[in-house]
Amino acid sequence: MPKTAVLTADAKAAKRKAFRKHLKRYWVLYAMLVLPVAYYIVFKYVPMVGNVLAFRRYRPGKGPFGTEWTLRYFDRFLRDPMFWRALRNTLVLSIGNILINFPIPILFAILLNEVRAKNFKKFVQTVSYMPRFISTVVVIAILNEILSPSSGILNQFLGLFGVDPIYFMNEPQWFRPVYILSETWQFTGWTAIIYLAAITSISPDLFEAAEMDGASRLQQIWYVTIPSILPTIMIMLIMNVGHMLSLGFEKVLLMYTPSNSGVSDIIDTLVYRTGLVSQNYSYATAIGLFSGIVGLILVTSSNAVSRKLTGESIY
Repeated sequence: MPKTAVLTADAKAAKRKAFRKHLKRYWVLYAMLVLPVAYYIVFKYVPMVGNVLAFRRYRPGKGPFGTEWTLRYFDRFLRDPMFWRALRNTLVLSIGNILINFPIPILFAILLNEVRAKNFKKFVQTVSYMPRFISTVVVIAILNEILSPSSGILNQFLGLFGVDPIYFMNEPQWFRPVYILSETWQFTGWTAIIYLAAITSISPDLFEAAEMDGASRLQQIWYVTIPSILPTIMIMLIMNVGHMLSLGFEKVLLMYTPSNSGVSDIIDTLVYRTGLVSQNYSYATAIGLFSGIVGLILVTSSNAVSRKLTGESIY
């Protein structure tokens, strides 16, 4: 057995003194952590206790954690065609969103970094991330106005070319394009801030050395900028993959109509309708728990693949 070092009384006193000195110096930072930590404890960790309902049969008036142990709800949703439809819709929408909206902020940040006019650069950056602060309800209201078949500016423009009015917000084939493009408009500028911060941290010496070697601006971007921000790119990709089954519930619900339900019904809306609307809490909890486990597997897998291929990972 290895021997454990025993601290003397003087060493313990010195250690306590160092801790008090550290706390006195950085107490403001620790105070700022109180609210975020409290938020995650109250709204993220405490609700996890409710996952026990996935294994318990809930009966109104007989306790919040069910009356008997059962696995019937897992067997039920695995046999439910509505669940598989929601899972398919979630995956298709998530994968399409990642394929389109993951590279766009990277490209936007790189192009914006190449702009030399500082005032124009600040203007573009401000305009691009402002949509992030618009409420989802307002975004959907704007889309309804722009895409209205009777008074929408897009349909009026298409009418100039003899195109009949299209009900974009109601027809199933337009649901995914409208959702993904609205995400592009709303979050491109905001996400690009992360990549801009990573680009600005690159040493100017690297660009100067590349320029002295005769590299063009495009070659500098390809051989200096992108490899330098690759760790940030991989971390963002892992986080995006982990949220594949957790799309923007509010936006999907607000865009949901009976006509487009075949493509707009995702796992989050299924859980909402099953749990809160139909009050089948145990069944909804089982579906939500499955989604969370799949998300954990995706994060772990993508993190391992990233670490193996690029050497970069979250943990």
